[in-house]
Amino acid sequence: MSEIIFEYNGVTQSDALETYTKNKLERIFNRFEFVHRADVFFKTENTSSDETGMIAGIRLSAPGPRLFAESSKDEFQPAVAECVDELLKQLEKRKASMQTY
Repeated sequence: MSEIIFEYNGVTQSDALETYTKNKLERIFNRFEFVHRADVFFKTENTSSDETGMIAGIRLSAPGPRLFAESSKDEFQPAVAECVDELLKQLEKRKASMQTY
């Protein structure tokens, strides 16, 4: 089973947000068995835009350099979704390079 660690920086812990994130990360863990851990960070930033300020960052532990994606949106869920999409792209590239050996 893969491990997910949540870190909140100035943000209140949320079971709903953790459940949402775990469901999103399932796609990664199910497709890429070499990913064994995800560190998820939630923080806010003061911003002049209404469309940003809620930041989600996800770092994956897998063979080779660590994979990382970060997104700033008006809510955490879309930021998490964007991070997962970005990580899936990075993992496809990593998997392709792993298969050449």
